Amino acid sequence: MEKEILGKTKNNEDIIAYTLVNENGMQAKIMNYGCNLLELWVPDKEGILSDVVLGYDKIEDYFVNGPGFGCCICPNGNRIGDAKFTLNGVEYKLDVNDGKNNLHSGFNPMHKRIWDIKEVDEKHITFTCHKADGECGFPGEMDITITYTLGDDNSLRLDYSGVSDVDTVFNPTNHSYFNLNGHDSGSVMNHIVWIDADRYTHTDEASIPLGECREVKGTPMDFTTPKPLIKDTEADYDQLNWAGGFDHNYCLNNPSLSKPSCTLEDPESGRKMEVYTDLPGVQLYAGNYLDSSHIGKGGAPYDKRFGVCFESQYFPNALNVPSFAQPIAKAGEKAHSTTIYKFL
Repeated sequence: MEKEILGKTKNNEDIIAYTLVNENGMQAKIMNYGCNLLELWVPDKEGILSDVVLGYDKIEDYFVNGPGFGCCICPNGNRIGDAKFTLNGVEYKLDVNDGKNNLHSGFNPMHKRIWDIKEVDEKHITFTCHKADGECGFPGEMDITITYTLGDDNSLRLDYSGVSDVDTVFNPTNHSYFNLNGHDSGSVMNHIVWIDADRYTHTDEASIPLGECREVKGTPMDFTTPKPLIKDTEADYDQLNWAGGFDHNYCLNNPSLSKPSCTLEDPESGRKMEVYTDLPGVQLYAGNYLDSSHIGKGGAPYDKRFGVCFESQYFPNALNVPSFAQPIAKAGEKAHSTTIYKFL
């Protein structure tokens, strides 16, 4: 395990990066600012390592990081309609930062602060932080931990947990953008995607699900048979037109930590990623809103569709849709979820 100081926050706090290494040479570099995954070096079919996640060289760029490169979004990932919800009879109003809605917890989310280091060794690191009552607009004092574990099977496991003093929202996710041919290799449209989901949460024009889960069969939304992203991204279909491509939550058939719910494969490098999760949904986001103004590692421009995210989660806007599974941590009870990205 390597440790290095990358710089300081605006509050003069040290930003520290840790590099985990497994027996195959795979490496994961993670920092205490936002529990952010900075680099992920994975072997290709020839055994050559490349960094397969998008990110920045300049630490200051992470203070803005509009696309959310690599961050662990907390306490709530994805969108909440009208930037408000009601819990136990009390209405909570959130930051309006995505049209009239709330996206990824608001303007000052927890992935834009320093987390404490609880444990670290060659293969894993655990971050902790305390969320104050009302922070990001969500109720309750909550102690949160996020653990990254790098396995010798070339898996990167993320465990999220939290305990609150009152009922509150807990729906963290990781927002890494993957390009399995290397972060600086351009478009991911030739990457092949499979998702074990017969339905997706249909949205309105602002990407807010209102309760309807539609069948993917017979539509461009269908990934139950593996297909390259390029095949249907430009299809004339309301969901794709409104979102500018794929940016949708899939209702997983059988979420499990023992078998993958999604796969991503790059024919050129031979790399394949399996996604395992115990959460009910995953947001497939294919970088629709990236543009060449985002200058990444090594001076690489990250243009539209140069990376793809698999954000494990409770369904977007679930707080306002009672029929969806609810992302609620009950008072005094430990809430926990796990997602694994495994590379073949």
